Amino acid sequence: EGRKMAHAVKFYETGGADVLRYETVDIADPGAGEVRIRHKAIGLNFIDTYHRSGLYPVPLPSGLGLEAAGTVVAVGPDVDGFSEGDRVAYGTGPLGAYATEANRPAATLVRIPDAVEDSIAAAVMLKGMTAAYLLTMTRPISNGDTIVVHAAAGGTGLLMVQWAKHLGARVLGVVGSEEKAALAKAHGCDEVILRGRDDLVERVRLLTDGAGVPVVYDSVGRATFSASIDCLSPRGMLVSFGNASGPAPAVEPGLLAAKGSLYVTRPTLVHYTRNREELEGLAGAALRLVADGVLKVRVQQKFALSEIASAHLALESAETMGATVLEP
Repeated sequence: EGRKMAHAVKFYETGGADVLRYETVDIADPGAGEVRIRHKAIGLNFIDTYHRSGLYPVPLPSGLGLEAAGTVVAVGPDVDGFSEGDRVAYGTGPLGAYATEANRPAATLVRIPDAVEDSIAAAVMLKGMTAAYLLTMTRPISNGDTIVVHAAAGGTGLLMVQWAKHLGARVLGVVGSEEKAALAKAHGCDEVILRGRDDLVERVRLLTDGAGVPVVYDSVGRATFSASIDCLSPRGMLVSFGNASGPAPAVEPGLLAAKGSLYVTRPTLVHYTRNREELEGLAGAALRLVADGVLKVRVQQKFALSEIASAHLALESAETMGATVLEP
């Protein structure tokens, strides 16, 4: 078949959304262990903006995007388990999902269940695996736990709310607007705390009879970090897994002692998907709950891939709710 033309988003320098370029690219035949995928839907994630801005440095020039769903159109040598026509999805990179077609390592792919459509798979791979490891591995949730979830109306947040409820937790969700509060409630959030209107620590103490919570899941970073720590009960854990407001500040170990022998962890998906077994475990758990209707996923925004700068601006200005997909 030889080389093929496709479109892909690239960036040659770090910076704002205006550094993104939508370009025509050549795609070679898939190499050993690779398949070529024609993308049907591509996931938009906050981590994409960290790669673009330079917060998470990558070698330049670079493609962008970690998550997509589509159909296998060519299979390279030494690939087991995938053939042309298979519906597949991935959510862990390597970078380059922002493309109409791409060669991907077969080891990073999972099959999409028949009950799950492409746009939902693209919206749920990275975020679903994130929710899976946060709630079942980083700080396993058990029945009766009260937890705080920041950005509860975001793409990952809505999945976490539903999954935590499924595990028997009481969920206190933190959101940035009345509209987002309604969305979080509709997905099962027990109590909604409105950032900017409510005092987070005061509300959490009130809702827990002064006890605080055993775990706070915080993807916001700088703006919420110290309040999140003050919401914890003794031996509680702050799970800081994102930087939507900028990187979280340094932590003084003595502070953790003074506030109750607390734990702080800064997990990232790559360390929870170190091998095929871990990847299939997390992705399988998420896709199964979607197929079973436990996790309800609505794609709230769609952008054409060529409109990628607008998509990034919408995400960074907190205009989006739930999941966003890019359409190739």
